[in-house]
Order: sequence, then structure tokens, then C-alpha cells
Amino acid sequence: MTLRKGKILIVDDNAGIRQALQILLPAHFSEVETLPSPRTLVGMLEHFRPDVVLLDMNFNTSINTGNEGLYWAGEIKKMMPEVEVVLFTAYADIQLAVEGMKRGAFDFIVKPWDNDKLIEVLTAARDKARKAMGRDERKADAPAGDSPMFWGSSKAMAAIRKTIDKIAPTDATVLITGENGTGKDVLAREIHAHSLRSGKPMVAVDAGAITETLFESELFGHVKGAFTDAHTDHVGKFEQADGGTLFLDEIGNIPLHLQAKLLRVIQNRNVVRVGGTQAIPVNIRLICATNMDLAALVREGRFREDLYYRINTVHIALPSLRERREDIVPLAELFLERFARKYHRPLRGIAPDAAAMLTEGRWNGNIRELQNCVEKAVILSEGTVLAPKDFQLDVRVVPDMTGDEERQVREAVARCNGNISAAAKMLGVSRPTLYAKMKKYGL
Repeated sequence: MTLRKGKILIVDDNAGIRQALQILLPAHFSEVETLPSPRTLVGMLEHFRPDVVLLDMNFNTSINTGNEGLYWAGEIKKMMPEVEVVLFTAYADIQLAVEGMKRGAFDFIVKPWDNDKLIEVLTAARDKARKAMGRDERKADAPAGDSPMFWGSSKAMAAIRKTIDKIAPTDATVLITGENGTGKDVLAREIHAHSLRSGKPMVAVDAGAITETLFESELFGHVKGAFTDAHTDHVGKFEQADGGTLFLDEIGNIPLHLQAKLLRVIQNRNVVRVGGTQAIPVNIRLICATNMDLAALVREGRFREDLYYRINTVHIALPSLRERREDIVPLAELFLERFARKYHRPLRGIAPDAAAMLTEGRWNGNIRELQNCVEKAVILSEGTVLAPKDFQLDVRVVPDMTGDEERQVREAVARCNGNISAAAKMLGVSRPTLYAKMKKYGL
């Protein structure tokens, strides 16, 4: 069953095209509106508030430069930066469409269009827009059980899933810890999606990326005239998340003197905008994440103890990929399927020796590193099955030859079914070196 969600606005002066799209697109979008020209576009944007605008590049039969489309694409992005614009263009105007993408358009579609390609581009634009607007979580129009979280089969992840089932419907503050790339942001979205606040936005903030001078303005907002560039009132992240969930990522990077201001807002559940005097109530569920050891930072005096206990009602420690090796190949297969579809590669799976190599990897970057590795392999692949050579793993990924060397050699040879080249690559040594070690251990 096709998932229908999101709003699309079509702006094209060709009545036949508008009619064809009004027939095609309702199977993929919950609401479809059309305009024959951009003259009333501003009013329609304010009233309809689409996720995507499919915008023709020419509306005047005597002028065929495409500049109208570029102009209106720019106006849409100025007015509503979160709305994604897809340009509708003739083959001769592709260069202009590329220029439009440089100016902020999501993509372009060439007329006459291929239906599958059109749907692929428009739904991708919709999903990006909905994510930016905080509409990407599970709602009434999403199927039950639809989840972006890959739980896998490890005991550690099974225990976490059980915990999430218990705490998600509550308003308990959650602290998620784990190495870079373990999926802390994905888990936060999963908690929100299963909460009673799922119909409201989840606002994500990379707390470590906000400069100290903008910290209060970004989180708490500011009033017009509060500082030199404050030309209008600004609603901060706490207010944006009102009724929903606020996700503070990399909370361990917040400077000590700003932690006190954050704690005050969390305790009082209201914000005072920079330059303002009015206390504005905020009703949020707070989820925080970090790759740091906050308890150690507390002992070192680098993180406030009272803030630590305030955000640590429920603590979830995500395991590294090295601690859930049984999930590596299933994850890699999911990524393979995704990128094979994206890059139009005729791939059917991962060869056994390549799967063994992935399983034994270090994956210091965890799921994110595995995903990037598979994407690169899909792009470079030439066959229908990913082989070890397609992954081009560097020496940091594979295990070193310290510790129980004989055991590692035996396991590598066994996992690769006697394929010396694959075993040598898994171990990060040359074939002659591996032959010497096999001889040494009587293999």
C-alpha cells in the first residue's frame, strides 16, 4: 500500500500537465493543489503551506529564458526556507535547472517526464521537507509499526527496546549515551514517535555546534532590538518544541557557565527571550545525548552535577557496533538495498567472504561508518554481489594482529572458506605474510 502524506503545489501554465498530475499524485500525496501561474503563489503558500512546490520554469510564451522559474524558486525559499522546490523544465533548460539547484532548489524534472522518476524525486523532496518541519515522525497517516530504528538481534538492543516500550509513553527525561555513529539521534526519534507527543514536533539541536554568543538566542529566542542583528522577534528551540520533544544532542559540549542557564529553564519550564522580560511557559519532553562520560566530567568539575541528575532520569547506553557484531551484516544488507536502489546498481547481496570481513571489522565510526562504507562499495561495484575488494577498507577498520594471533588466523581462514586473499585482507596482512603464519601454526 502506498503511503500518502504531505502536501504538494504544482505551478504550471499547461492545463494538460496540471490535469495529468492531479490524477497521478494523489496516490502519493495527501493533498495536491495546482496553479496556472505564479501570480497568486504567495497567497497560496500562506494558505496551503505545502511541503513541496513543483515549479515550471517558464510562464510566458514569448519569453523562454527560465528566469521566471529561478526568480520564483528564490522567492519561495526566502518566504518558506523549509519548503522544497522541484523545477519542471524542458530538456534545453537543464543548465538553468542546475543553476536553480545551486540557489536552493531540491532537484529538477525534465519534460516529458518518467512517472517513476517523478514520484521518486517528489517524495524524496517531501520527506526532506517534513523532516525539516518536524513532521517526519509517526502520525495518523503513518502505518502502525513503521520504524526507522534497526533493532537487530543482539541482547543489548533487545534490552533497550524493552526499556523504550516502557518509557516512550511517559514524559520521563532521557539521556542517551554512546560512541559517535551509534544512532543516538535515531533512537531519540524512535522515543518521540512512540510517545503521546508524536503528533507534535520533535526539535533537534546540536548543542555543541552553537557558538556561545548565540546559545541563548537559539535556545530561548530573542526580541526585536535585543542586539545589533535582531531585526525581528525570534522563537527559540524550546518554544518551537512546545507540546512536543526537544532533543539536545552533544550536551556534554555545552560550556559550564551556559549549563546554569539551561538548568534554570529545564527546572522552571519557561523561557525569557534575550532582551525580553516576559516568562513564556514551555511544555516539552527533553531527550539529551552525548558521546562523553558525563559522570567523569562531573567529577572533574566540567559538568554541573545538578544538571546531570536533572537530565538523567532514564539513562540508555547504546552499544557500539563491535558489541553487536551479529547485526553488522543485516545492517550492511539494508544499506546495500537502499544504495543499490538510489544508484541503480543491479546488486543482489554480499559475498560470504565480504560478510565475514565486515563482521570482523573494528568500526570505530559504528553504524555511520558502516553505512558510508557500503555506499562507497555500491558505487564502485562492478558485479551483482559485493566482494571484499569493493569495500576498500583501510587498515584501521580490520583487526590488528596482536593478542591471540593463532586464533585470529584460524578464524579468518575458516570464515573465508580457505580463500587466502580474502583472509589476508580481513587480517590486514599480505598473502605471503599470511602463508608464513599458516605454516607456523600448521594450517
